[in-house]
Amino acid sequence: MESTKIYPDSGVELTKFTARYYDQMMNFFSFGQYRYFIRKAIRDIGIKAGDSILDMGCGTGRNAGLMLEHLGKDGKITGIDLSPIMQSQFEKRFAGDGRAHFRQQRIDIAFDLHESFDLVFISFVLHGFPQEVRESVIENAKRHLKPGGYFVILDYAEFKLNEMPPSHRFIFKKMECPYAFDFIEKDWKSILETRQLFSETVGLYFFGYVRLLKAQLK
Repeated sequence: MESTKIYPDSGVELTKFTARYYDQMMNFFSFGQYRYFIRKAIRDIGIKAGDSILDMGCGTGRNAGLMLEHLGKDGKITGIDLSPIMQSQFEKRFAGDGRAHFRQQRIDIAFDLHESFDLVFISFVLHGFPQEVRESVIENAKRHLKPGGYFVILDYAEFKLNEMPPSHRFIFKKMECPYAFDFIEKDWKSILETRQLFSETVGLYFFGYVRLLKAQLK
């Protein structure tokens, strides 16, 4: 039996089926491009050997695995996610690798891991919440950053839906939740700046519809 959604219009609260086959579905809906641009995006972050990373909404650990390629033996990643199915896949992926750890945790309510990180990463999660919840997620990220640390967001860029080519617009409307339509029209650099997170675009991907923002806590 499927659990009841907390946010009925959200597309990031996954069914058991979607959670189990999430990586394959991302490949399918991106026409096979996700596997390529996610690797480039993570390279563009500029991860340093020895960094400590918090991956919010880490899913299966696919992105964490790519980030580990840029970390030395002293780096570490803590992945947090609500889904027990994601936890199972994450822990299986990193069995025997002491640099990666999983914690089952909601990211949409206030929490404190009592630890600070060099980098907090979130990928294709923020757009799937109402705005007031997104603000809570940002505060959670900020709470876990070291001074001078970076909050890195990989998600949709800002664009006008009615300016997309008809084929792209049709797919976006079919696969995305209503919250995403609001997300793409907001000025995220300004929103982050009001929270002392000063950002720059370090990469655009998938025909310019996906953006990597890197915001430093000052």
